[in-house]
Amino acid sequence: MLNVIDEFTRESLAIRIDRKLNSINVIDVLTDLFILRGPPGHVRSDNGPEFIAKAVREWIVAVGAKTAFIEPGSPWENGYCESFNSKLRDELLNGEIFYSLAEAKVVIENWRRHYNTERPHSSLGYRPPAPQVVQWPAPLNEPASPATPTMAKRPTMH
Repeated sequence: MLNVIDEFTRESLAIRIDRKLNSINVIDVLTDLFILRGPPGHVRSDNGPEFIAKAVREWIVAVGAKTAFIEPGSPWENGYCESFNSKLRDELLNGEIFYSLAEAKVVIENWRRHYNTERPHSSLGYRPPAPQVVQWPAPLNEPASPATPTMAKRPTMH
């Protein structure tokens, strides 16, 4: 299992589940995230073989980010991810039996979405890290035509 956490927002960006993960899987997950969100300043990770692989280190540098490896045997240097792993284990994994990899992927992704959008976090003032976006309400007197997007106009801010 590969967990990717945003240290600033505490949002779980991705959980990759597979029987075996290697450096190509890490690059694949990070590529998707960097395309969606842009490359971060640093990528912090443990010293597992999939992260210290030359291909991963070179790829991270090539996209303009830096690596921040934690010292072996120092999990407190990666506290946000360790905390997330503990919550994932306590709130989900310890109470589930997965009969297939596909089932594990669906159940864990549902938990990740709940963690990001509904579950209160004490470090964030008991708010979720990435609550569901609430769209500005559309005017009631103007029905949208099927050919136009249903985006409502927002008031001008001064």
